[in-house]
Amino acid sequence: MNSKLESIECPECKSTRVNKNGHKAGKQNHICVDCGRQFIDCYQTDQGYGEEIKKECLLMYVNGMGFRAIERIKGVHHTSIINWVKQVGELLPNAYAPEIIPQVGELDELETFVGSKKNKIWLWTAVNHFHPGILGWVLGDHSAKTFQPLWELVSSWKCYFYITDGWPVYPIFIPDGDQIICKTYMTRVEGENTRLRHYLARLHRKTLCYSKSKEMLAHSVRLLIHYLKFWDVPIPYSANY
Repeated sequence: MNSKLESIECPECKSTRVNKNGHKAGKQNHICVDCGRQFIDCYQTDQGYGEEIKKECLLMYVNGMGFRAIERIKGVHHTSIINWVKQVGELLPNAYAPEIIPQVGELDELETFVGSKKNKIWLWTAVNHFHPGILGWVLGDHSAKTFQPLWELVSSWKCYFYITDGWPVYPIFIPDGDQIICKTYMTRVEGENTRLRHYLARLHRKTLCYSKSKEMLAHSVRLLIHYLKFWDVPIPYSANY
């Protein structure tokens, strides 16, 4: 691989292992060795898209449509929509401080995948048993290492007790006597996770839409949590897109 190719970065997974792969519209096409994403040297991104079309595309995205489906309907290249999601996702918080400190917390893990169905990943979520909305989440494997940053947030609430599904990681962090293992009482967190699956195409149980990178999944979750809280989406900045 020559020095020019070594400087090219995959827009999806950020890998620099990129090969030339023919031409599209007279421009050099590349393919990422790691994730298989194809892209050209410079997309025709300066299309003059206004705030209204950007907002419409993002609203369609957080209401269950995939990037290519939006492209077919709106005529906006899916790469532009991906970039808009990344732009707003980079600026949004992972979650929002609770208006009322929870007295009872619920914890759960939502299983999905990245790249292929062989690469499982878990979205751990935390909610207030008595009020709607996801108050914290982390993305990673099913281990204590992944859960620890979420617990650092949740433990600051100093809840009377925490309701879980009994996954072995929880007793490592939750003090003895403070954990209630009962799926019956997990209706709030399971309902919130069901909403995530309902609204985000890449989280549907049976779908052709999927995340090619953990980063893109995280941006999507941030955008959706914002939408479910405010019922609106931020407008991506205008530069280049």
